[in-house]
Amino acid sequence: MKITLVKKILADGSPCKKCGDVLQKLEDGGHMSRIDEVLVADERDPESAGLQLAKTLNVHRAPFFVVDREGAEPEVHTVFLKFVKEVLEQEADEGAEAMEILADNPDLDFI
Repeated sequence: MKITLVKKILADGSPCKKCGDVLQKLEDGGHMSRIDEVLVADERDPESAGLQLAKTLNVHRAPFFVVDREGAEPEVHTVFLKFVKEVLEQEADEGAEAMEILADNPDLDFI
């Protein structure tokens, strides 16, 4: 799984306030390490990687997250708390569940 965060730079060159808030929440929650790539949607540069991705995925809000899972269409998340619950916390729960299964079954091992 690959998680991409797209944040915006406004036409006057200032950072998007909401994007800054989301970045701070990711840091505070210890989730930033789970973000594989951060792209910038720079309103001053229509060719910026973030704007190109937003155009490709037809996204009109920033910040947004793109979750790429092998063999599946990209998932776009524009609501931070929903993204945390559905992706970041879900992945943590699955990891904890796998560790519990291994602990309960000493005959199993990692492949």
